[in-house]
Amino acid sequence: MRLVRFGACGSEHPGIVDAAGRLRSLVGVIGDHKGEALSSEGTERIRNMPADRFPLVDGAPRLGPPIAGIGKIIGVGLNYRDHAKECGLPLPGEPTLFLKATSALAGPHDPIMIPRGAQCVDWEVELGVVIGVGGVYIEQEKAAGYIAGYCVGIDVSERDFQFNRGGQGFKGKSADSFAPLGPWLVTRDEIVDPHRLTLRLSVNDIERQHGTTADMIFSVPQLVAYASQFMSLEPGDVILTGTPAGVGMGRDPKIYLRPGDEVSATIDGLGTQRHAVVAAVTPGRPAAAIPD
Repeated sequence: MRLVRFGACGSEHPGIVDAAGRLRSLVGVIGDHKGEALSSEGTERIRNMPADRFPLVDGAPRLGPPIAGIGKIIGVGLNYRDHAKECGLPLPGEPTLFLKATSALAGPHDPIMIPRGAQCVDWEVELGVVIGVGGVYIEQEKAAGYIAGYCVGIDVSERDFQFNRGGQGFKGKSADSFAPLGPWLVTRDEIVDPHRLTLRLSVNDIERQHGTTADMIFSVPQLVAYASQFMSLEPGDVILTGTPAGVGMGRDPKIYLRPGDEVSATIDGLGTQRHAVVAAVTPGRPAAAIPD
């Protein structure tokens, strides 16, 4: 199944994309794509209902991140052999984990915003793994059962903030719009092998990344099990599993995003994201009212 959320930012509704590619509403059927609804039992209930029971959605509404209630976004650094090579770094002995702020979440067609003072905004297309069942100290052999499904993600990164602003790469990973997800969540049963998917990313219609998840150093089950050794995983958590070669930082000369650019990212079977790149001249979210 392809699960989506549609509507204005912060007011998205749950939906599904039917076999003909039409958007249908799940309002009144489930509260949202979060929590127990992401478990195998939760998705099976939707799968067993006739799709024509769900009303069609008129027009082409905005799509938001395909899951709600995301507690954390876990990034994995240097998880592709070709990316390690382009960076001139040895293959890691263990997964390198970092967190992206959930305030960085964006929809699959929302603008990518260049934050104030940024000069080195880079792109990284990544396979997103969405947790469907919570757990801690998960065994690698059982890890697949904890996964709800997969989606396209882009780990947008400001390299100067990441490396030159006092350490802690979190600073370069968490600006508003730096974690677009979607267009939809494809449930686990529809992806036969997540390690045989092609990833592509283009900037201004020029292909910059073209890789395969077969080049991962650490597999999806390894990453789920490993992350769970350090923190509880909860339904809706997202693991961004690393990026193949072709990032702007790895080029000579280096290339970074500028306002006016357009970015598109595709993963086999998971859909395509398209983003305009804009300057963040106003806050990404309305400021909270100042109390009297």
